[in-house]
Amino acid sequence: MLEPDVESLPWAEQARRDDALYRAQLGYLLDRSAFYRAKLGGAGVRSAGDAGGLADIGRLPLTEKAEIRASCSDDNPIGTHLCVGRDEFVRIFSTSGTTGTPSYIPLTAGDLDNWVTGSSRSYAASGIARGELVVSTYNAGPFVAGAALGIFDRMGIGHIPVGTGNTERLMAAIRLLKPTAAITTPSYAAHLIEWASDRGFDLRGSSVRRVMVAGEPGGGEPGMRERLEEGWGARVTEAMGIGDIGISLWGECERQNGMHLGARGFVWPELIDPETGASIPMEDGARGELVLTHLQHRAAPLLRFRTRDHVEVWTSPCACGRTAPRVRCIGRTDDMLIVRGVNVFPSAVREVVGTFAPAVSGAMLIRPKAAGVKQEPPLPVVVELAKDAPDDPHLAARIAERLRAVLVFGAGVELVPFGSLQRSEYKSKLVQH
Repeated sequence: MLEPDVESLPWAEQARRDDALYRAQLGYLLDRSAFYRAKLGGAGVRSAGDAGGLADIGRLPLTEKAEIRASCSDDNPIGTHLCVGRDEFVRIFSTSGTTGTPSYIPLTAGDLDNWVTGSSRSYAASGIARGELVVSTYNAGPFVAGAALGIFDRMGIGHIPVGTGNTERLMAAIRLLKPTAAITTPSYAAHLIEWASDRGFDLRGSSVRRVMVAGEPGGGEPGMRERLEEGWGARVTEAMGIGDIGISLWGECERQNGMHLGARGFVWPELIDPETGASIPMEDGARGELVLTHLQHRAAPLLRFRTRDHVEVWTSPCACGRTAPRVRCIGRTDDMLIVRGVNVFPSAVREVVGTFAPAVSGAMLIRPKAAGVKQEPPLPVVVELAKDAPDDPHLAARIAERLRAVLVFGAGVELVPFGSLQRSEYKSKLVQH
């Protein structure tokens, strides 16, 4: 552990400490944030005392990203949840802005330090340690991934930033510089296995012994993990963050049994029903949408922020000794389709399809017949065959049967030759709208 005194603290004691931080954060919001003064005032909360503690947090309104966007203006492009003056900014990150104007995420010096501290715990959980050399494939310039540079500095780890779209450069770095770990998305890690195989590059025999994946669901899927570990000859762990809250908030330890909350003391996690917003107890096996609250943030804190990540939770003890809750991301609520009342996550479909390896490559694509979330069965699912896969006239039917048995929806499975579906050097597109 990077910080054993923190990471092994009994969770009940952590909750007690976090309760005091939370009450102070509420007072700060009501004093500094026009957005939360109005939002909480509308819910009858005009002082921190009115809100109570963490045991009562479920009574407070949730925060939607759309609300933050709506509060932005030319005079205040960050939003009315901003709590500090420009003279306190040390960094302003942004989102990609693929759906419109980018969201801006400002940080004070203390905010940035907290980000780096929590994320360092998450990265260290994977087993990487001081003196190692890692190669990363994230574009870390204007985006929150840029804070990862500070993580490696803090941990005493050598960092080779390559970025996306530079496969030849990445493989040259692995061959010549011999890093012990690679940090990428699950999709790109899978693509690199095929790239190496086509070019006779011995990826399994390379210096890389750990592959840390993040940026999209998939690294925790048993089939995907097995495929990546076999192709890389390395142990695969995953991490997860969300730009509005912090980078790499969660990180998986070498037991590979869910991602621990590394940002404990900085962020409070909750689980809700994505349809009703009702709180779901955080306990082993619970599933729901992850909601996060800043506890010590100063620039633009968020309260009960809906991440849209649908997760499974574990709170039982982990053999590594870390005591924080663990999660595995099942999929994005925003990506979910509803087939005759059944919630279908594209990443869950991919997980089922992956169980048919080596007959399939692992690549798949859902092609909905209608616009919108609600779909009528059979839901079209395109599945790519493995290279040189033997002819199996019953394979499509068997995949459809398994999808119905496991995910309870009817699928129309179409098999396509190897190489038919586009590969990604960043995140895979699982649904073609």
